[in-house]
Amino acid sequence: MTEPVPRQSALRTAAAGLIGNVLEWFDFAVYGYFATDIGRQFFPKTSETAQSLLALAVFALGFAARPIGSIVLGRVGDRIGRRALLTVSIALMGGATLVIGCLPTYDTIGVAAPILLVLMRLVQGFSLGGEFTGSMVYTTELASPLMRGLVSSSTAAGTTLGFILGSGAAWAISANLSPEDAASWGWRIPFIGSISFCIAGYFLRRGIHEPEAGEKAKLDTTPWLQSLLADWRPIVQTFGIVALTNAAYYVVFTFVVDLRKSLDPDAGSLFLRANTIVLFVVLFAKPLGGWLSDKVGRRKLMIALTLVTMAALYPSVRLMVYGSPDAFMVGQILLAVPLGMSLGLQGAMVVEIFPLRSRVTSMSIAYSLTLAIAGGAAPLVSKWLIGVTGEPLIPAFYVMIYGVIGLAIMLPMKETNGRRLDT
Repeated sequence: MTEPVPRQSALRTAAAGLIGNVLEWFDFAVYGYFATDIGRQFFPKTSETAQSLLALAVFALGFAARPIGSIVLGRVGDRIGRRALLTVSIALMGGATLVIGCLPTYDTIGVAAPILLVLMRLVQGFSLGGEFTGSMVYTTELASPLMRGLVSSSTAAGTTLGFILGSGAAWAISANLSPEDAASWGWRIPFIGSISFCIAGYFLRRGIHEPEAGEKAKLDTTPWLQSLLADWRPIVQTFGIVALTNAAYYVVFTFVVDLRKSLDPDAGSLFLRANTIVLFVVLFAKPLGGWLSDKVGRRKLMIALTLVTMAALYPSVRLMVYGSPDAFMVGQILLAVPLGMSLGLQGAMVVEIFPLRSRVTSMSIAYSLTLAIAGGAAPLVSKWLIGVTGEPLIPAFYVMIYGVIGLAIMLPMKETNGRRLDT
C-alpha cells in the first residue's frame, strides 16, 4: 500500500511543470532565431547557405538526442520518482545553456568550436527528453480528472512563454545592437542570462509532492524494453496526435522567422517583434485548448483542430514569406490559435493513452521520436526543400503530410477523457 500524498495546490503543480519548460524552450527558441549568426561564428566560412544548413543541422541534432534522454531520464521518473526527474533535467539544461553562451568561436579555437557546440546541444536534447514529458506526466497525474487538460496545459504554456522570452530577447538585441554586434557577441546574452530560470526552477520545485501514481509506478519491476514493445499502439498514436502540430509550430515560429530576417536584414527586428506579439496569442490559446478539451473531449477537439491547421497552412506561410511585417503577423495569427489550442490539450491526451507501469519512459520515447522526426527536423527539411525546388512555399505542403497521417491515426481512437491514471 502507498501512503496518501499530501494535497498540493493546482497552482503549485502548474508552476512546477511550467518553469522547467520556460528554460528549456527559451534556449531552443534563441538558438533558432540566431541560427544564421551562430552558423557564421562556429562553422568554416565556406558559404552562407552551408553555414546556415550546418547551424540548423545542430538545431535538429538537439532533438535527435531526446530519445536517449527519454530512456535514461524516463527510467529515473518511473523508478526513482517524478520529482527526481524534474530536478536532474533542469540542472542539465541550465548548465549546457550557460556553456553555449561562453563558447569560443571557430576563429578562436578552430574545429573544437563546432564540436563543443554539438556536445552542448546533445546535453540539452538529452535533458529535454525527460523534462517536457516528465512535467506533463507530473501535472496530469496530480490534477483532478475534471481539470487534467487545463492543469497539464501549464507545461505547454511554459514552452510558449520560453519562446516569447526567447523571441523578445532576440528582438531586443536586434533592435539595440548593430547587425554586426548582434552576430558577433549579442546572441550570447540570452544564453548566459537564462541561468536565472534554472535558479527559479530550483526554488519552485523544492519540496513538491510525488504523485500517488508515481509512488505506485516505483513498485513495478517490468523490464523497460518489454514495456516499450507492449506500448507500441500508444506510441504510434502519439505520433498521430503530435506530429502535425509540432512540425507546423517550428516552421511558422522558428524557420520562417529566421528566413525573413535573413532575406530582409534591415527589417529583421520588425519580424521578431511581430513574432513575439503573436506568441502571446499562442500562450493564451493553450489553456483554452486544455479547458475546452475537458468539456468536449480531447480526441474530438484534436481532430477538428488538425483540419483547421491544414486549411490555414498555405495562406499563412504565403503571407509570412511574401508579406510586409504586418502581413507576416496576420499569417502567424492564422495558425496561432489552432496550434496553441492543440498544444494545450495534447499533454493530457498523450498521458491518458499510456499505462502506468512505464508511463514516463514509453511516453517520453514516443514524444521525443515524434519531435525529432517532425519537429526538430522541420527547419532543416524546409531549407533543403526550398533549395531543391526553388519554391519558398513548399514547407506548407510538407507539413500537411503529417496532418493526413494524424487524421488516419486519430479517427479510430477512443476518447481519452476521464481515464484512471493509476493503472
